[in-house]
Amino acid sequence: MPMDPAERFAVLVEVMATRPGVGPPSSSGRRGFGSAALTVDGSIFAMVVGGGLVLKLPRHRVEGLVAAGTGLPFTAANGSPMREWVALDHGTPESDLALAEEALEFVRTRKRS
Repeated sequence: MPMDPAERFAVLVEVMATRPGVGPPSSSGRRGFGSAALTVDGSIFAMVVGGGLVLKLPRHRVEGLVAAGTGLPFTAANGSPMREWVALDHGTPESDLALAEEALEFVRTRKRS
């Protein structure tokens, strides 16, 4: 039986929250958007929104995942496309973890620039 996105996110939290600089949900003091998110050095890289696991990745990577049918475009509440975010409505903890690792490095690297 497939896991729902919240369960898959819980697995990511368990695995990734011990990494240096990674904060589990609600450790950032955020309220509203991003309050249930994984952060690295204070910036969100993974969250659950609208029934999908959402990750921040480079734009070209998001486009490739969408084209491959692995992910869906993620839009803000006002309907604006967020080009560096992808929603994964299906997946496995293993595939999610690999993409979350990419998201973590992407956000961590951008933070240093």
